[in-house]
Amino acid sequence: MEKTIHYTIEPPENFKQLLTLYESLGWHSLELTVNDLEHMCNQSWYAIYAFEEQQLVGMGRVISDGVITGIICGVCVLPKYQSKGIGKEMLKRIIQHCEQSRVIPQLMCVENLESYYEPFGFKKFSIGMTRNINR
Repeated sequence: MEKTIHYTIEPPENFKQLLTLYESLGWHSLELTVNDLEHMCNQSWYAIYAFEEQQLVGMGRVISDGVITGIICGVCVLPKYQSKGIGKEMLKRIIQHCEQSRVIPQLMCVENLESYYEPFGFKKFSIGMTRNINR
């Protein structure tokens, strides 16, 4: 019997689970701590978490002023849970939250993920730039 995925805006009791999720995706290049991740999520305008029982299997968040634009970031799913619709469900809920608040959802992604976001109505519109910092 397949277990049910539970979606919630309630963060995990232990953000070590989020660190494990980030590490499983190779996202640990910034060497973030559990405290950094907790602060990051708590400071987000909106965050959604996907759990199977007590295990965090996915998350996504939005950085926003709550008025004009919301930047979707950090949408991720544990590798063994990918391709099961979890990321799509979280993204659908994120977009719905933005639209209910009249906030324009935007995101940045690597080129090979453009086709993942296009069915949700996202279109390439600009050039993004970044600047590395020493941590």
